[in-house]
Amino acid sequence: MIQTDIRKLVAYGVQTGLVPKEDVIFTTNKLLELFKLDELEESNEEITMQVEELEAVLGRMMDYAYEQGIMTENSIVYRDLFDTKIMSMLMPRPSEVIGKFKELYEKESPQAATDYYYKLSCDSDYIRRYRICKDMKWVTPTKYGDLDVTINLSKPEKDPKAIAAAKNAKQSGYPKCLLCRENEGYAGRVNHPARQNHRIIPVTINDSQWGFQYSPYVYYNEHCIVFNSQHVPMKIERATFCKLFDFVKQFPHYFVGSNADLPIVGGSILSHDHFQGGHYEFAMAKASIDRTFTVNGFEDVEAGIVNWPMSVIRLSGEDTDRIIELADVILKKWRGYTDEDAFVFAETDGEPHNTITPIARKRGEKFELDLVLRNNITTEEHPLGVYHPHAKLHHIKKENIGLIEVMGLAVLPARLKSEMAELKEAILKGADLRANEVLEKHADWVEEFAPKYEKIDASNIDEIVEKEIGLVFMEVLEDAGVYKRTAEGQKAFDRFVECLGE
Repeated sequence: MIQTDIRKLVAYGVQTGLVPKEDVIFTTNKLLELFKLDELEESNEEITMQVEELEAVLGRMMDYAYEQGIMTENSIVYRDLFDTKIMSMLMPRPSEVIGKFKELYEKESPQAATDYYYKLSCDSDYIRRYRICKDMKWVTPTKYGDLDVTINLSKPEKDPKAIAAAKNAKQSGYPKCLLCRENEGYAGRVNHPARQNHRIIPVTINDSQWGFQYSPYVYYNEHCIVFNSQHVPMKIERATFCKLFDFVKQFPHYFVGSNADLPIVGGSILSHDHFQGGHYEFAMAKASIDRTFTVNGFEDVEAGIVNWPMSVIRLSGEDTDRIIELADVILKKWRGYTDEDAFVFAETDGEPHNTITPIARKRGEKFELDLVLRNNITTEEHPLGVYHPHAKLHHIKKENIGLIEVMGLAVLPARLKSEMAELKEAILKGADLRANEVLEKHADWVEEFAPKYEKIDASNIDEIVEKEIGLVFMEVLEDAGVYKRTAEGQKAFDRFVECLGE
């Protein structure tokens, strides 16, 4: 079967455009070498392969490799390392990918270039389509708009043997992190994913060198990452706004934003300066302006407070330089702003708390910049953060609220798939949730939402649980908002806005 699968994989390479016809023999020989075979058996059969067959073909190839001793271990971590090596045999060199991208960008359009690059990232199995499609996704209507919810199932769980091997593995500083350029073509190890099928597009933003790639986990359409070519920490400053708009001007069909630069309210990788973007419109981008305001000296920039659970100022105009100037004024003012009555403290004991999550986009002939005010102060009552999901919501979402969540997409842990299946069964049976070690954390929540429904049975329980998870996420965002959507909270927000012109 390995002979047929080699032929099939090469055919897949030709069909997807990864392997030019001139490279068929070369690619075949590279695969023969990988599987320690001396020859390709004669065959008159015309071989084709559907994209949907990729997972099965790679699976059989890895089974063969393990049986032959080519692969020493057979768990998911080792299989992911090896199937990436298999796919690397089909990959064009980085310079070829960059050349094709630039040609499409210049001769056709930025979107033609990204369409090519995204397809390549999927066809190469860098984005594992067959895993992404297993993610659970739905939309929950709320008073703020339609919130996206996903239970992420595409990141494989490590097995105990691989975890032990990673613990005992020599600690390496190469690549320094998952966002470094040195990942391109890297073979990986038990504690670092293989990236031989990964290609990076260089981009210049604000006169500095950055890289452009897609996230292998694709939380939304064409989920991309734009990262500094140097391994330097996240920092929100005036230059950040310049870089965001530079990228949007080059790729006007994409939005791009940055995580905040402080723990708790920042993303998972604060050590490497990077942005996230994509070809998608989140609920926050669709949200209307609640009320407008004008800042003295910036009458030419439209400004308003967004109708959103978090505290968002939206700036809009045709001149990005003017938007950037005003954004810098807001950032500097917010960094040093304290309002004890609203429990907003710029710093405590010398530790800064205020920062911003910025998101840039182009809308028609105008540019927009959303500035989400963040604060990472903690208290005894809220040790993980006052403006962070509160303890009663941790049964659904405990992790940091980063850029993606801020915009209206809940990325929920994989544990919820099995927990929700078990929970639904228990609700239908009328079981005591508090007597169940796994489900007891959901008991208060169920007791809270169940009375809202005349009946909960097999015909509607899936819809109800999805809706209620979405509503928990709405509460998560409300907890993360510095200024609450109450009369008192919005009055405090207005106090901050009024001091901008001073």
